[in-house]
Amino acid sequence: MRTFTPNTPHMSGRWRRIGSAAAATGALLIAGLGTAAHASADTAATSHKVSSKTIAAAVAKAHVTYESACGATPKKGFAACNALRVTGGTTAFMEKQAAQKGVSPATVKPDAAAATPTGYGPTDLRSAYGLTAASANNGAGQTIAIVDAYDDPNAEADLATYRSYYGLSACTTANGCFKKVGQTGSTTSLPTADSGWAGEISLDLDMVSAIAPNAKILLVEATSSSMANLGKSVNEAVTLGAKFVSNSYGGSESSSDTSYDTSYFNHPGVAITVSAGDEAYGAEYPAGSKYVTAVGGTALKTSSTTRGWTESVWKTSSTEGTGSGCSAYDAKPTWQTDASCTKRMIADVSAVADPATGVSVYDSYGADGTGWNTYGGTSASSPIIASVYALAGTPGSSTYPAQDPYKVAGTSALNDVTSGNNGTCTVSYYCTAGSGYDGPTGLGTPAGLGAFTG
Repeated sequence: MRTFTPNTPHMSGRWRRIGSAAAATGALLIAGLGTAAHASADTAATSHKVSSKTIAAAVAKAHVTYESACGATPKKGFAACNALRVTGGTTAFMEKQAAQKGVSPATVKPDAAAATPTGYGPTDLRSAYGLTAASANNGAGQTIAIVDAYDDPNAEADLATYRSYYGLSACTTANGCFKKVGQTGSTTSLPTADSGWAGEISLDLDMVSAIAPNAKILLVEATSSSMANLGKSVNEAVTLGAKFVSNSYGGSESSSDTSYDTSYFNHPGVAITVSAGDEAYGAEYPAGSKYVTAVGGTALKTSSTTRGWTESVWKTSSTEGTGSGCSAYDAKPTWQTDASCTKRMIADVSAVADPATGVSVYDSYGADGTGWNTYGGTSASSPIIASVYALAGTPGSSTYPAQDPYKVAGTSALNDVTSGNNGTCTVSYYCTAGSGYDGPTGLGTPAGLGAFTG
């Protein structure tokens, strides 16, 4: 479990489960993934020919246990991060690697150091979202900001480990690629360290690195997880020049949301992405802001289709899965035209979030900072989408990039997610995937850059 700084406003993490609690007992390690493999580390060579159907069948068996990194229910006016750390079981990545090698899959052991990644890496994510060429060639000169609460003392060192393992170029303070500041922009006056949010920070930095390795990264650490301090951190990120700002946190909606919109999230010419939440069906803020791109979550699995991947709505239980819903307070943006919700509808687009099909993260800070971990939650999908925007180019100075996917709705620029739900609702598309727009996955997931270009 996460250890937290005393008197922080969030609750301690709670256990979450996918499938049965009993993990597979295979004792074999994932072989052939040493650091020398670098860029090919997440696509280990097969020892014999295996069909895509065989691999897909193995991936379908993935089942994990996991816990919330930052607590489940923040008090009014505060937010919790949407990062979920896998603590046991077998991930989709591990099932895939085992099937390719013809061996029994290994398992994640709680709080045990993993010698190599146990989740999807850059090659997997780029393949799934049609970004292989763009990730290699685009993003130079762009700055992607990550806004989180509290300090991760090991942020830069952990980022270096992740990037080195996957053969990505160094991103450091010294070479001007990485910068960490507090919410006032100071590089020396930083907030109190927090283990739970440190895991969130590592997840965010690693997802930016996976998708947009040529971009610069700005980490802005809020003094606390209050919406006011997080909002001020968004403003500081924009002041410091970021045109892409990812926010992997959320809390309950309130009548204050419209004032937060005006004070913190109304930034034309800046792509601001926000996690839709991990509590299954239901709206939360700031995903409900009309000025941001609300990002839902999917389960991402390999398949025998031409794409090579398939996605469905991420849902573990009635209280665990991607968020969605019709906002109670925020006005509907002009570009959103779904039939039944008269106010802001969540989400706009989506990306991988299911912990069972989670992503590889390196985190060394705190009691559970054990090195290589697998993370899920819409905390993964938000920085992925922010990075796709960065690959697509600088937004127009007077536009809201949240509208860009709506310009190409129903085209091949997006992978339409048509199966699954995140709960029970009175209006079907609020919680159930279908052809075209739906709440849990929005317009779909990236199929290249076409949906994210102004």
